[in-house]
Amino acid sequence: MKWKSIKHLQAEAFKRLVGVNKDTFEKMVLEAKQSASVSTHKVAGKKRGPKSTISIRDQVLMLLMYYREYRTFFHAASSYGISESQCWKIITGLEQTLIKSQLFHLPGKKKLTTDTKQWEVVVIDVAEHSIERPQKNSDGIIQEKRKGIR
Repeated sequence: MKWKSIKHLQAEAFKRLVGVNKDTFEKMVLEAKQSASVSTHKVAGKKRGPKSTISIRDQVLMLLMYYREYRTFFHAASSYGISESQCWKIITGLEQTLIKSQLFHLPGKKKLTTDTKQWEVVVIDVAEHSIERPQKNSDGIIQEKRKGIR
């Protein structure tokens, strides 16, 4: 699935297919574009190798597809016509970029435990219920030994 084929979808269908809202998707694309424009090479502006044939939108879509559908790198790469290793580089690079951006972080455990919500706990006593288990006897064991099954 490529960006060209899903850009016309309604907001609800887009979220159902991709896993995030269109606004969140656009924020991810914007963050990826900003980080792509910053060169980390020794000589700024001098990048090695050919330019990527996949647009930033398709790269973010590939990342979301990888997480949403539990696809393998090979499967995601074959959808875009690239190698498995190139798919891995794109996805892990985007992960690192989005982690560094601090825009998509979830609150930590401490934030969740300091919440002001009052929790109500319901305890159900099930000690009176008997547990049905098969009876242990030596007849079944002896018969199996006689049949020659080990």
